[in-house]
Amino acid sequence: MDALTKKMIDRRKFTNRKHKTWDGDGVLSVVGGHAHLQDISGTSLGKAALNSPLLPGSTLSVSGKEVEIDSIISRDDFMKGRPFLPAKAHAPIAQENRNRTLPTEIPRLLAVAAKKAFPIGPTAPIKRFKNPLLSKAVLPKKEDGEPLPRHDPHQNGALVMKRPTNIPKNQRTVDVVVDPILGRHLREHQKEGVKFMYECVMGMRSFDGRGAILADEMGLGKTLQTITLLWTLLKQNPIYEAQPIIKKALIVCPVTLIKNWRKEFRKWLGNERIGVFLVDDKKANLRDFTMGKSYSVMIIGYEKLRIVQQELMEGHGIDIVIADEGHRLKTAQNKSAQAIIALNTPRRVILSGTPIQNDLSEFFAMVDFVNPGLLGTYNKFKKEFENPIIKSRQPEATKKDIEKGSARSEELASLTKMFILRRTAEILSKYLPPKTEYVLFCRPTTAQVRVYRAVIESPAFNSVLGNTEMSLQLITLLKKVCNSPTLLAGRMDTGDRTINALFSNIDPAVTRSDPMVSSGKMRVLNRMLKILKETTEEKIVLVSNYTSTLDLLQNLLTARGLSFLRLDGSTPPAKRQGLVDTFNSASSSKCFAFLLSAKSGGAGLNLIGASRLVLFEVDWNPSTDLQAMARLHRDGQRRDVKIYRLLMTGGLDEKIYQRQLTKRGLADSVMDNKASTSNFTQNELRDLFSLDTESSCQTHDLLGCGCRGRAFRAFPDPVGSSTLLSAEDSDSDEFPELPQLISASKVDMAKQERTIQERERLKSVKSKGCNMQSLMQYTHIDTSVFVEDAGDKLDEIESMIDDDVLLKVLRENENRISFVFSKPS
Repeated sequence: MDALTKKMIDRRKFTNRKHKTWDGDGVLSVVGGHAHLQDISGTSLGKAALNSPLLPGSTLSVSGKEVEIDSIISRDDFMKGRPFLPAKAHAPIAQENRNRTLPTEIPRLLAVAAKKAFPIGPTAPIKRFKNPLLSKAVLPKKEDGEPLPRHDPHQNGALVMKRPTNIPKNQRTVDVVVDPILGRHLREHQKEGVKFMYECVMGMRSFDGRGAILADEMGLGKTLQTITLLWTLLKQNPIYEAQPIIKKALIVCPVTLIKNWRKEFRKWLGNERIGVFLVDDKKANLRDFTMGKSYSVMIIGYEKLRIVQQELMEGHGIDIVIADEGHRLKTAQNKSAQAIIALNTPRRVILSGTPIQNDLSEFFAMVDFVNPGLLGTYNKFKKEFENPIIKSRQPEATKKDIEKGSARSEELASLTKMFILRRTAEILSKYLPPKTEYVLFCRPTTAQVRVYRAVIESPAFNSVLGNTEMSLQLITLLKKVCNSPTLLAGRMDTGDRTINALFSNIDPAVTRSDPMVSSGKMRVLNRMLKILKETTEEKIVLVSNYTSTLDLLQNLLTARGLSFLRLDGSTPPAKRQGLVDTFNSASSSKCFAFLLSAKSGGAGLNLIGASRLVLFEVDWNPSTDLQAMARLHRDGQRRDVKIYRLLMTGGLDEKIYQRQLTKRGLADSVMDNKASTSNFTQNELRDLFSLDTESSCQTHDLLGCGCRGRAFRAFPDPVGSSTLLSAEDSDSDEFPELPQLISASKVDMAKQERTIQERERLKSVKSKGCNMQSLMQYTHIDTSVFVEDAGDKLDEIESMIDDDVLLKVLRENENRISFVFSKPS
């Protein structure tokens, strides 16, 4: 390959003026004897032939523009995209102390004279009243005049924040020490999180911005870390005798979490120390918060914020915004994001246990929300980062594409780690009881197979594949068939002629049959609930995305005489926290189950009263499932936690689960929490809607694992050394059979076509298998071993399933679980 060099340049149009000015900067790429000119956004401006080497100070003409070489860019910097990033995005750490300035509001605050809390005079009592809350800003001094911090920095376990390096003239710094009333409860990872967020919002890290993203997985205590940060900022300042850093804080969250936030403030700080203002009804008078001094923190839902945003700009304004479940702000056009931006506060913190990783446009939106302009414009980011990264992950990517994409991805991770902190739930293993996740593949019943095949073998099926809207409807309907054919009862006349034609071959009697007979998943759940109730005192949470499915589960609980509570989209926000508290405190005899809508209550709730959770179906968005599954394994949990994910073997359920496991980006992910069929080809849709009744687990087959489902568990090799070949590494691709001259009359065209199709199928299987390597961390169990005379092997497998309830279900003759993936953590 020709040598490649890159140079930073100044450019302008040719002019005869005496005092010339430059039009802007750019990048000149020299390869193969030609110079290619780009502006700083990456747009091509032309090219020219070269006859001599270019050095700093050299000039040349490119497409009518005068170009002067400023400096030479290293190949490493160009591959990482640094010339196309704003200068503020990669400020060198060495310059951090020299360039950093304090918040602009500090000089103004310093001008306010500190007031003494009480007058001193001859009539003053000998022992003055001592304010236990230390609400005044005046701090004590040592005898030598050195300022003393609000709390003792030398106390055992004290958490001391980093001091600023540049301070206003004639001012002194003092240690900011986290209040021991909170500090004593913080675990090590939480202390690290508080310090990280403090340094970000105070501008103490090496990037130009005041925002942060705390992306800890669910259950690591993001709420407590945030409360600690706010309490510290509300009461202290590293500049001695200055007012506290902030006066008013805004917490924006899903409406289901408003009361949970207030409960957490009361838990950690009590009722007297801090005024928390809730906007959860129409009676709330916002002026009590904006103009009054009683409240320092407001908690409001995302939807309500859009309505009251103008009122919040009155009075003092907002000094910091906390966006809980901030992955909701995934587009620049999001109305809630726009409302927060309009508040004009640079301190913004996103809390998200499931940050978007595969969709780089959503990632950009989140970064640009907390630190505007850090990654430049989206069009520039897309061209220089998103497109190369996505291209490098495609099966047809060249070596050059992979190298460039890897470098850009590495640079992006290096840049964003300065304000994004993520820790995994593995930390909890030191503090909480064990958790085990089980993926249960449930064999479809005869009724489910009949309905499923009646749909996909209908003459109208092909016409549906060519229509995005109809394909989305079909996905929803087949997901319901996977749950139970009875969910189609009364819904077979949709008003759409094509969709109605799909159901023309379905026997209406099947959709009216007993779910305990017509649904494989319902049969499995029914047995689990019976055994759980009879043999333990544990409680269970049942989760679904559909109200109709929750109705079905509710009918099952009622028929069995099992007590329950239910939280879905129709539950008034004011009653939701009360339901959670009642369930957590009640015994299993008083309240055995909790029915939960994944979309309405799957985020942020603490359901630690239960120790088992069933996710009745999978969602296109993996984060929806992860949020729901994290409701139990949290602080306060005292029992071992069991999570069950139910999938219909061979159906759409299993296909969606496979796509959750892959890393294909937007094409296999979510658009507005729906399947984006516009990114599927018709062949992919056919595969998506197909039904496999032969395999006990198609996912395991695609994985290419040779364990035969006999309790195999292996951890994957480091990335790049997998024993499974990717599609582009296949020997058949590298060394195809050489063509030979044969008579045309001897060519078997049908055989040739079958050979080509088989090669494509194997290539697809290898590609899918490599994309599901995370399953190599699970134990693989084919349940046929329970009906075979497996001897010692069966004993070994049973010892690896640390779940008596599940084992009893697997041992039953009528067991409908065909395969199990299990993973302890």
